[in-house]
Amino acid sequence: MWIWLSIIAVFIASGLKIVQEYERGVRFTLGKFSGVINPGLRFVIPILQSWQKVDIRTKVIDVPDQDAITKDNVSIKVNAVLYFKVLEVEKAIIKVEHYGYAVSQLAQTTMRDVVGEVSLDDLLGKRDAVSSKIRLIVDKATDPWGIKVESVELKHVELPEDLKRVIGKEAEAEREKRAVIIKASGEVIAADNMAKAAKMLATGPGALHLRTLQSLNDLSSDKSNTVIFAIPLEILRAFESMKKK
Repeated sequence: MWIWLSIIAVFIASGLKIVQEYERGVRFTLGKFSGVINPGLRFVIPILQSWQKVDIRTKVIDVPDQDAITKDNVSIKVNAVLYFKVLEVEKAIIKVEHYGYAVSQLAQTTMRDVVGEVSLDDLLGKRDAVSSKIRLIVDKATDPWGIKVESVELKHVELPEDLKRVIGKEAEAEREKRAVIIKASGEVIAADNMAKAAKMLATGPGALHLRTLQSLNDLSSDKSNTVIFAIPLEILRAFESMKKK
């Protein structure tokens, strides 16, 4: 009697399963899908039934470096990170083998194809658009597997060394061009202000004299300066007019 009770107890205990909140179970009865097991303490009939756990949390896949050729025939290496989660656990188990590996392989081939459809400038300048295109393609392909691709982000684009030097020279030339433009604009403004100042000194009564005296005052502040003062003709004419009066 006790032997049979022990056998029954062991039989029941071996069939008890604990499913976590972030997990779901896929139950098979005699090899046929017979339902999804929800979180909690569940019972699976030994021998007759089997089950597989599926984690439904968002998963991260690091897509390794892929050699690709852009639309303008530039050889590059590009990698990415992909975020996905399982929405329909029965499809993820029944429709595909090792769904995580399958998603990773699909992401790699899709990334190479999409990079081959864009130029290098678009890849570098419109990285978000390229990532979004990869996500849409992978998400559509994984729909039959019950998988939702939430995001794809391109992490790094590795350029050939000779192309890096060319881009560096181009950036340096662009900076030099901007510096020359800014300097030329400053010289134009300075010349315009000097022309206005010269006009004011020429037309304003006594303006040139005041400017001359101010210059002498500035020079006299340094005792090491030796100043040879030439009296402007305007000053002589001023004295002459005063003498006539």
